[in-house]
Amino acid sequence: MAALSDRRKVSSVSLLVPSVLLVLLAGLLAKETGLVGRAPMGGSLDEPVVVTMAPREFRYRAAGEYFKNGYAVDGPMLTMRITAPLTIMKYQVTASDYARCVADAACPPAEPEHSPSDADRMPVTGVSYDDAQAYAAWLSQRTGAVWVLPTDEQLAFAAGSRFPDDALGVDPDSNNPAQRWLADYFREASRKASREPEPQLLGHFGEGEFGLADFAGNVWEWTTTCSRRVSLDESGSVMSEISSCGIYIASGKHRAALSSFVRNPKGGGCAVGAPPDSVGFRLVRDTRWYAPVLQRLRSKGVDV
Repeated sequence: MAALSDRRKVSSVSLLVPSVLLVLLAGLLAKETGLVGRAPMGGSLDEPVVVTMAPREFRYRAAGEYFKNGYAVDGPMLTMRITAPLTIMKYQVTASDYARCVADAACPPAEPEHSPSDADRMPVTGVSYDDAQAYAAWLSQRTGAVWVLPTDEQLAFAAGSRFPDDALGVDPDSNNPAQRWLADYFREASRKASREPEPQLLGHFGEGEFGLADFAGNVWEWTTTCSRRVSLDESGSVMSEISSCGIYIASGKHRAALSSFVRNPKGGGCAVGAPPDSVGFRLVRDTRWYAPVLQRLRSKGVDV
């Protein structure tokens, strides 16, 4: 038995050593090629205030346009689970935060409709999806952490009960188009009536139960979730799906599908429904150990 135990130990060691060497070799290669190990660039920059939320299950209505038998229906309500803690900016990126990126020639100037009365305490608006991505790359370089735009699911997780439910509430088996037309009409009328166009100081709209501030105020937030059109069969299973990743979901009081280059959503860039009052963003800190590698690959044009 002792001999068998010794053989098992030798076998385990023989398997472990190559694995360790492979990891070390991969790490050295990544460092030499610049995929990891880069120090923060530029002067020191304080990291933004964040909230970190423990993993949990939550209910989430899938984003997108859904159709059944040729009629628009509500997206399915799903039970989702975030399996790792989520670290997200407590507040939206401010006008002064974004101005620093512009001063470093890493971001294009914003196109706000209103001049911020207090740039340090006002969310930046008039920024496109592409602008927000440029800011995330700049902030990552300046802080040494990895910052990315959230998905729609991550915003729903962080916002809790403040996240909108876009359901029309019409029977999905109904073949009466008038019911859907009326429900959609009243929903859009309600959205237009509740508009409060001018952005407000940070904290004006309060916090959700998990500490996220100002979500669903009057500044919608860019996400990396692509707009999509889904056709369902009689049983509700997906028959076909078309994703449009030049158009992204911005979430706030309701979801809006916006082209990636749009800075002023009221200028005709909203793909579906009432446009947002304004559009800005907040970022998630990607704490996965391999996040720097993914970031460097994306910066080199690799789709990961």
